[in-house]
Amino acid sequence: MMPLDRFSGHADLYAQYRIDYPADLYQYILSRVSARNTAWDCATGNGQVAVALADFFETVEATDISKTQLARAVQVPNVHYQPSLAEQTPFADHTFDLITVAQAVHWFDVDAFHQEVRRVAKPGAVIAEWGYGLVSVGSDLDPIIVDFYRNWVGPYWDPQRKYIDNAYATLPFPFANAQRNNFEVKREWSLDRFLNYLRTWSAVQQYQHENEEDPVFALKEELASKWGEAERLLKFPVFMRLGTV
Repeated sequence: MMPLDRFSGHADLYAQYRIDYPADLYQYILSRVSARNTAWDCATGNGQVAVALADFFETVEATDISKTQLARAVQVPNVHYQPSLAEQTPFADHTFDLITVAQAVHWFDVDAFHQEVRRVAKPGAVIAEWGYGLVSVGSDLDPIIVDFYRNWVGPYWDPQRKYIDNAYATLPFPFANAQRNNFEVKREWSLDRFLNYLRTWSAVQQYQHENEEDPVFALKEELASKWGEAERLLKFPVFMRLGTV
């Protein structure tokens, strides 16, 4: 099965406008990690998780199939970036104390990835997989956003999007001491900032590719009168599953 790369074509947008993750998410993970020598951030994209982990681990290995995204990654001394499949990596057996995957495991051959996790993880290492669902903008605008998500660009989502919608409930997770937890990312954004975030959606990119027009332009007209000039508080629901290898 060929790996899916839905983000190289808009790596600049992705690097600028995707969300980062809250401190309590990292503290939750770290509270369950017994050693902090080496971590692997799989599907690192522009390296936001890898850079966060670099504050706590001696070495962070960060991989992605997109060389375009890796070229835009934030450089810090103890993070090493390299292109690699999730399911077949260059790492030695029993290397990592922690393995993380943010908003990406639904793109993988999950069984093959988990087999690779077992190979490269130290005994007792932690695996943490998480993602985030549809943003909430406020009761006045949420129905418009849901309509855009489901109906305007809904047909342009890859089939894997269903795993985000059900918070990975139907993806296998064959690890010990499995736990689930939820977090929330809050951001205050202008309308333009929010619209550029929407342009990072793979479904929006696919819509543009097939129709040669940007659906976000039409949405802007619908949102503008209600959004107003001020920034709005946005809430992104984050779901996580964590276990021991």
